[in-house]
Amino acid sequence: MRSQWGRFLLILWLAAGALLPAAGALAQDSGDRVLVLTWEGPLTPPLLTYLERGLKRARDENAALIVLQLNTPGGQVDLMEKVVGLIRNSATPIVVYVAPRGAMAASAGTFITLAGHAAAMAPETSIGAASPIGGQGEELSDTASAKAQAALRAQVRGLADRRGPEAVALAEATISEAKAVTADEARRANLVDLIASDLPDLLRQLDEFEVEVNGQPRVLLTRGLIADEVAMTWVELVLNLLTNPNLVYLLLTVGGLLIYFEIQTPGGWVSGFLGAVCLVLAFYGLGVLSVNWFGIIFIVIGFVLFGIDLYATSHGALTLAGALSLIVGALVLFNSPGALPFFQVNVPLVIATAIGLGAASLVLMTYALRSLRRPVMLGAHTLIGQLGEMRAPDAVQVAGELWSVEPGEGPLNPGDRVEVVEVKGLRLKVRRQQK
Repeated sequence: MRSQWGRFLLILWLAAGALLPAAGALAQDSGDRVLVLTWEGPLTPPLLTYLERGLKRARDENAALIVLQLNTPGGQVDLMEKVVGLIRNSATPIVVYVAPRGAMAASAGTFITLAGHAAAMAPETSIGAASPIGGQGEELSDTASAKAQAALRAQVRGLADRRGPEAVALAEATISEAKAVTADEARRANLVDLIASDLPDLLRQLDEFEVEVNGQPRVLLTRGLIADEVAMTWVELVLNLLTNPNLVYLLLTVGGLLIYFEIQTPGGWVSGFLGAVCLVLAFYGLGVLSVNWFGIIFIVIGFVLFGIDLYATSHGALTLAGALSLIVGALVLFNSPGALPFFQVNVPLVIATAIGLGAASLVLMTYALRSLRRPVMLGAHTLIGQLGEMRAPDAVQVAGELWSVEPGEGPLNPGDRVEVVEVKGLRLKVRRQQK
């Protein structure tokens, strides 16, 4: 009897063990996880694609919550509006979390934070400074600035209205006065809901927190949720990297240099192909960044001056002018007055690159001048003065080749050493070598 009971309990224990993983899987499929997306750097199209992919995954996996960890200095208004629209229309609750310590939600980041169904900040973070600027990074005129501010203030009022009049006043001040506040100041004004030191602390505080999703109240149950990091794909990483102004400038200059080499030494294809690839990648980044396209003219002029200096006797003056033109072009392209710091190129990098390209051009010019001073090493007249050996009464071998001999003074016999004195078409005039 005891053995039968033992078998029964063993079977029951094994069955429970087999069913527990399935139950766990069902629990996870039933919304027992939180997807964590991490945004670092300026707002760019690849980050927008990353968010769209995260939202789709949340729908497919029935995730309970999305946490968007944010650290951004801002970005373009059109991209910000798309992000705000995605967040506000999401069926999955999205918590925007400004983190880690030292992070910011500046400019467009302010709108993205307020668009979250819940907003949180880590200690020692900041939010604000959302005054509009032009598409080229320039300061707007008074009229244009007033219009842009009015539109943005209306938008931010709509996002902050549910947080009370103090939050609305502070949100508007981030636009009209470019005001920025700390996490504690934002919390006191109810601009954000929580201050959390890390992700576990955030999930602990969010448990039983009520949010409004698509006009419907919803209570977040975050206790026991499994945090699932959503990483960027390699394509998203590469495209996002190509929006770095320093990398864009290097691709632009290296691509121009390779094309320059291809033009100077035609016949190959590797440098031309690589140069074209670099330029295509650079122009992708330029299409995303806020740049002043007038700077491209100076960069092109710089490479033209490098090329002219190879053929003109300017003693390096044109190369110096080309290097200066590259520096001016890069600063105009990326660092126009009013451009945001994260869209500006590093000035020492620009100067060092221009000096390097100028030095390379001087080296090429030096080799070109040396080649012009060398005696010609090709052509029939280079045979004059060379020694050869008669192979037949009318044939001589010179420089490894057999030539016909022009009849001259005196007979020549096979084996005689001779010297070339003249080239007549395909025949050589020779004389016996002088001892």
